[in-house]
Amino acid sequence: MKTFVILPTYNEAQNLEPMVRQLLALPIDDLSLLIIDDNSQDNTGKIADALRDQNPNRVWTMHRPGKMGLGTAYITGFDWALAHHADCIIQMDADFSHAPHYLPAFISKIDEFDVVVGSRYVPGGKLDPRWSGWRYLLSKWANSIWVRLILGTQVRDATSGFKCWSRRALEKISLGSIRSNGYVFQVEMAYLCEKLGLSVLEWPIYFEDRRIGKSKMTVPVKLEAAWRVFEIRLRYGGLKKISRVEYQRVPA
Repeated sequence: MKTFVILPTYNEAQNLEPMVRQLLALPIDDLSLLIIDDNSQDNTGKIADALRDQNPNRVWTMHRPGKMGLGTAYITGFDWALAHHADCIIQMDADFSHAPHYLPAFISKIDEFDVVVGSRYVPGGKLDPRWSGWRYLLSKWANSIWVRLILGTQVRDATSGFKCWSRRALEKISLGSIRSNGYVFQVEMAYLCEKLGLSVLEWPIYFEDRRIGKSKMTVPVKLEAAWRVFEIRLRYGGLKKISRVEYQRVPA
């Protein structure tokens, strides 16, 4: 199975090399990476190119002229991976919030499910204890109440940016029609999975706060994402198809 990991980056110079090393060391056959850098100011782009040169045909790089948004980075990466004959496409952060060791388990389920979601909010999922109470409540409210109330989704972690996509799932979604560009991109993609009747498995993960650097998920960004959820409902209408949405049950 040909697998590509899509890694959007902006100022991840200290995280990128160890992340790439861990990904390449995974026991996954035919795994490659595409790093999409948005003109980082801390030499992330140069580090990405060095990693590409050290790992030919396993690491690829793409440089964009500025901060063009998370959503467009992923759409660009998805299109590129599909054009390069990917069977399975992983989206994840480069800051170790998403641990690479989950990927073999995700990929093992991709023949059975269209999409596997790394979920913080199913039984067994956990958040970094360093999160403040306010941050936890805001995230939990957004996923458990706000998105589910407005969009009617079943998935418990609609804002998760850690996903394993089958080729068939991304081919069914009209990627060129995706308009969300910030963090609400995750919500739009989650909504379309259920709108199109795709099968979704939520796999419980431990979500670690970024190890190095400053989070890009500021309060204004969160508030913008919240009101843009209404745009998704207006654009696509209500859910009609019944999706198969399950979660992996962790043994006690």
